[in-house]
Amino acid sequence: MPARTADDYFAAIVASGMDIYAPIDIDDPIHYIPTPILEELLNRGLVGLDLTGAASRTRSKMVKEAACKALGYPVPKSFNKCQPRFTGQDFDTSNQQKLNMQIWNEPIVPTRRYALVRIGADNIVRTVKVVLGEILIPFDRSGKLTTKYQAQVLPGPEKLNLLAQRDTDALMPYLASTSMRSVNDSNPFVSPIDQPKRLSLFSIEEIFHRLAPLVGRSFQDAGRTQDRNRGADLHRMVCQALGYENYQDNGQFPDVLNQLLEVKLQTSPTIDLGLVLPNSLGAVRGVHRLGSIQPRHCDTRYAIFCATVAEGQVTLTHLYLTSGEKFFDHFRQFQGKVQNAKIQLPLPRALFGE
Repeated sequence: MPARTADDYFAAIVASGMDIYAPIDIDDPIHYIPTPILEELLNRGLVGLDLTGAASRTRSKMVKEAACKALGYPVPKSFNKCQPRFTGQDFDTSNQQKLNMQIWNEPIVPTRRYALVRIGADNIVRTVKVVLGEILIPFDRSGKLTTKYQAQVLPGPEKLNLLAQRDTDALMPYLASTSMRSVNDSNPFVSPIDQPKRLSLFSIEEIFHRLAPLVGRSFQDAGRTQDRNRGADLHRMVCQALGYENYQDNGQFPDVLNQLLEVKLQTSPTIDLGLVLPNSLGAVRGVHRLGSIQPRHCDTRYAIFCATVAEGQVTLTHLYLTSGEKFFDHFRQFQGKVQNAKIQLPLPRALFGE
């Protein structure tokens, strides 16, 4: 009996009428696609796929839709949140424009197949490499899930929202006079990444007053997959609005250390909160004592800017300003999995034949 070809497996899947969730026994010689042929079919269907202009979630959906068509499956109206997504064939897709692979909310499964979709700088799929989880395990250097909290913001009719009317009781004695024209009034060399001091620490009301004019302003879009660069552009605008002569960012929490201010740019409802909840009573690492207190996460101020993206411009539409203490009085924390977790794997270029 001649060996079955990629076309044979494709035709069998089409004829079966199965969807991607229908269970298939690994010993099924007709419908379970062997790994080399799975890779062949996915390359046939995905290489050359243009993902230009698509946001990360849209890219993921486009790739999964193309994978369905490549294997002979009907494209579902929506993809179930199951693991793996392609349950019947026991594989997941992972888009890799960079060489940092992320696996969410589960460990690497040694026997599962992972379809690594390599995307070029031109946003076009170059190749697909299908590997077993046991091949990926050695790339997991930490062996740990990186966890982070998330919340949700749903913009309402009010564009300017001061959600905490005052700072925490602990912070109140150390606030500067609102008569200061800028943070540089007391020290011309103060920087956004300097430690907070009593004479340069604005109240939450003053921060709101200074940031409110940013709503309605626009800046050039760095690209749908460039969230970090978009955030840096907003951070620069925030520093200018607060009166800093120069923009500086050390990549640490909070973004504007000198004001105990964390800045979030939201083009989607999901707020990534990192490893610590905003209302935590724990001390903020890297922040020095302020008088007699050690600043805590709940003392930090959170400026959340909602924005739309259109015609190459990011436009700020809403501002929400709150203290960490009051954060969850206004924003819903994602429950179920209280923390979303991911494994991060640095992949070698050689895996893709580069």
